[in-house]
Amino acid sequence: MKKEFLSKQDLETQNIGEEFSNNLIAGDVIALNGELGSGKTQFVKGICNGLKITEHVTSPTFTLVSEYLHGKLPIYHFDFYRINSEKELEEIGFDSYLESDGILLIEWADKISQSLPKKRYEINFKYGSTQNERIISIEKI
Repeated sequence: MKKEFLSKQDLETQNIGEEFSNNLIAGDVIALNGELGSGKTQFVKGICNGLKITEHVTSPTFTLVSEYLHGKLPIYHFDFYRINSEKELEEIGFDSYLESDGILLIEWADKISQSLPKKRYEINFKYGSTQNERIISIEKI
């Protein structure tokens, strides 16, 4: 079942992410897709806030993965904007993360769709009709 939300500001996107975090359990994979600046990282910040992560949350664009281990559940936050091959996934041990007891939050997941588990959340971000508006669709597949 697909749910759609309209956000008019970053804080609202974070609040939607925080509310969404109430449904998450260990081992969940969340695939986040959308253009640059469409709200993926703001949504991740909301999830982390909902799961009581105390570290500062930013997009791991240059490191590929950030680990947040001091909350209700471990969170592994990936940003695959700059990933170019399956080999890079192997180098960071992506398969080990998939087998962990944490939650995987994957920005730019469409770049590695063939490596994602069949059971996951697909979250898509699109620009709305005004500068700050975002349309967020959430589907569990």
